[in-house]
Amino acid sequence: MDDDKSCSSSFSTGKSAQERGLSYVPGCYVIPTSHRPSLTPDVANVPIIDFGKLKQGSHERAIVIQEIRTACRQLGFFQIVNHGICQSVLDEALASASEFFKLPGSEKAKFMSNDVHKPVRYGTSFKDGTDKIQFWRVFLKHYAHPLADWINTWPNNPFNYRETMGKYCKEVKKLSLEITEAITESLGIGPTYMSNKLEDGLQVITVNCYPPCPNPEIALGLPPHSDYSCLTIVLQSCPGLEIMHAEEGAWKQVPQLHGALQVHVGDHFEVLSNGLYKSVVHRTTLNRERTRISIASLHSLGLDEKMGTAKELVDEEHPGRYKESSFKDFLNFLSTNDLAEGKSFINTLKI
Repeated sequence: MDDDKSCSSSFSTGKSAQERGLSYVPGCYVIPTSHRPSLTPDVANVPIIDFGKLKQGSHERAIVIQEIRTACRQLGFFQIVNHGICQSVLDEALASASEFFKLPGSEKAKFMSNDVHKPVRYGTSFKDGTDKIQFWRVFLKHYAHPLADWINTWPNNPFNYRETMGKYCKEVKKLSLEITEAITESLGIGPTYMSNKLEDGLQVITVNCYPPCPNPEIALGLPPHSDYSCLTIVLQSCPGLEIMHAEEGAWKQVPQLHGALQVHVGDHFEVLSNGLYKSVVHRTTLNRERTRISIASLHSLGLDEKMGTAKELVDEEHPGRYKESSFKDFLNFLSTNDLAEGKSFINTLKI
């Protein structure tokens, strides 16, 4: 235990192995044999939803709503195309993210923090650089809604970071509301069930960088976890995300589809649906040669607002299965628990 602690502290944020580009994987990054990834993973058969068809008449909309329902029940995950965000907006956001992580350490250190409640912070590993098991990741997290309240707290180096990331955040926030309407409609509780609450809710952007790893078969970028959000929308530069296929009990890689965005059902939509929809368990694998960039936009209710199960989905045959919780409840859980050891926020909510 003490060795683990000293190893982890030796690779805390600012001096981590992934930031220093070490040619070996230190012991505190090595994950147990049973949890190690395959270098030749099976590819997941992920539903691809043509989002443009939602606006092509009631018949087409009904088909897409059913596709979303099936995807949320079976995987808790799908990819969307024809989502309305220009390719240039996606490309510029990824480019700005990549440029930020190339900055000197002194620039990034301005945002360094292990405080999970901080609205803008730079860190490494999963939660911070002092996790018991270290993960080969560098990240920048910042709040993004309302955009005018937060954008001036973001990095202004690279010079265009605020402009390009702000444009992406604004577009993806709008898209999140459209996806939410489709998801609640697919649950049978109507498209406007969550609209106002999510429109006024939180948007947290996690910009991830997974540098090349000398031994990607013994380490991970992120451990298995589900997201605490209602839903998460992810843009990635190359493959590396794996999802747990619950029916098969197997990890499968999400294929790269140019221009597509990935949609994760989060813990709070599992709660809303009374377990009908499952928050997807996922992890991030590494690559020996290339850096992977991803931008995750997490959407949830306000900081203190509680998410409960929709009363329309509870009856004698289907009693409520979850306690209410808020985004702040999750942050408090995260600050006192090590998710890398398998502890899960959603499991604390089950009745």
